Amino acid sequence: MNEPFDAKSSENQYKLLGELTVPLDDSELFTATSVEHWKQVTEKIAWFVCLLATLVLIVPMMAILTYLLVQAWPALSFSFLVENPHNYMTAGGIWAPLVGTFWLVWISLLIAAPVGVLAGVYLNEYARDNWCTRIINLAVVNLAGVPSIIHALFGVGAFVMFAGMGRSLLAASCTLAVMTLPVIITSTREALAAVPRAFREACWNLGASRWQTIRTIVLPNSISGILTGVILQVSRAAGETAPILFTGAVFFSTLPEYGIQAFFPYGLGDRCMALSMHLFTLSTQVRGVTPALQYGTAVVLIGLVLAVNSLSIGLRVYLRSRKKW
Repeated sequence: MNEPFDAKSSENQYKLLGELTVPLDDSELFTATSVEHWKQVTEKIAWFVCLLATLVLIVPMMAILTYLLVQAWPALSFSFLVENPHNYMTAGGIWAPLVGTFWLVWISLLIAAPVGVLAGVYLNEYARDNWCTRIINLAVVNLAGVPSIIHALFGVGAFVMFAGMGRSLLAASCTLAVMTLPVIITSTREALAAVPRAFREACWNLGASRWQTIRTIVLPNSISGILTGVILQVSRAAGETAPILFTGAVFFSTLPEYGIQAFFPYGLGDRCMALSMHLFTLSTQVRGVTPALQYGTAVVLIGLVLAVNSLSIGLRVYLRSRKKW
């Protein structure tokens, strides 16, 4: 049988519970524990260390660029860009090396970009995971770490001698293309791998072939990463000296400063000047060169590389902002 309800006993129990229960203040309820406090301290330490590492990189770089700009300022002008070197390269401008650099970079780009992108597509979309593919991937990684002077010697043996190109613009461009292929292949593979596999499966389920899927779905969604790698190839090729030193660069040449011939002065079999080679020549081989002329050449070369890299970053941000995922 159920015991009769005792109101007095229930009241005594509620009073006892009320005495045992201590009300909590809001400040005590949300006070961080020792573990949370230690996490906040470590977070601040990590933030400070990362900021310090960033400043260690940025401050010396800005100091170097400022020093170069100050030293080069007396020589920087529009005429410095559009005049040829003269008086045994102790005066004048950098028009011939500047045009030669553009031709070397763009011809190497026309050679390396299609081969690198197609190789990246094959390795990521078609190639099976077997010993042959692993060897190719290892070769690409190792090729990216080979010193530029080794690429120069390879260019001499493969293009200058074996292919019969001689020391020419074409041989130097092919050497630069071989040197920059790993960057394009790697960036293409990473950009293709970033596209979700669900996109491919949805296209396959609709009856599309593998090439149709790559052409209409995968490549448009990975174009930002591919173009980033291609443009970085341009900036690297513009600053290399060793690959062109033995394959196609010339100590001195004079170009027309006006007319259509000033922009299209070289044939594929001609030798050309280049900014990196010109800077090396001014610094080590020519006497009587003013420091402003040397620093001015260096600033133009650095400005060219920075402009190309800035274009790469801006293009990547623009293309990523247009993605639907």
